[in-house]
Amino acid sequence: MAEPTPPAGTDAAPEDCPSCRKPVAACICDRAETLPTKLRVIVLQHPQENDALLGTAPLLTLMLPKAEVRVGLSWPSLAGALGVTSIDRSRWAVLAVAKVPEALAERAAREAVLLYDPNGRARKLSSPGLDGILVLDGSWSQAKTLWWRNPWLLKLPRLHLNPVEPSMYGRLRKEPRREAVSTLEAVADVLPALGEPPATRTVLRRVLRTFLQRVRDAGLAG
Repeated sequence: MAEPTPPAGTDAAPEDCPSCRKPVAACICDRAETLPTKLRVIVLQHPQENDALLGTAPLLTLMLPKAEVRVGLSWPSLAGALGVTSIDRSRWAVLAVAKVPEALAERAAREAVLLYDPNGRARKLSSPGLDGILVLDGSWSQAKTLWWRNPWLLKLPRLHLNPVEPSMYGRLRKEPRREAVSTLEAVADVLPALGEPPATRTVLRRVLRTFLQRVRDAGLAG
């Protein structure tokens, strides 16, 4: 759920696809599908990320109409991050790797997705519903910086993800922990748990798998 990606809105390099912002040899626009969702997905992205090749946030914004990227280190509040004057923060959850309250540790270990409030009490995934999720995007240390630079995140409901599969990156990139999957993989796992169609996960992962294979075939990464 935390990996480097190029800032949203930046121009692609001349040799990159202008739509997916990936090298032409690894372009996946021919496989991308539009996946409408009820939930908004806001990616808070560290400005110093530099893995333009393997980052997955551009793939999310390509396929999810309600996905957006906000680049920065800190925002004054949830409303500030969303660019609005007011917001019901109980209807937004942050997806980040953080310590689970001790009372929920056993449950978090056995459930793929766990939603709990700022007081450490478990919430049903479907009721009351959420309007959207926030995802921290950057290297492991950059994601931690975003977490601590934005203390208002602690006041939001939190999503804990216990991935059922290891990251699809394989040998392309070493992840520091098992749960440190890519941003796309994390979002793909969480959305169906929050009521989105299971096909959303299937399509997102299929496109990522195709992209990574094209990266390998083109010799763009080790």
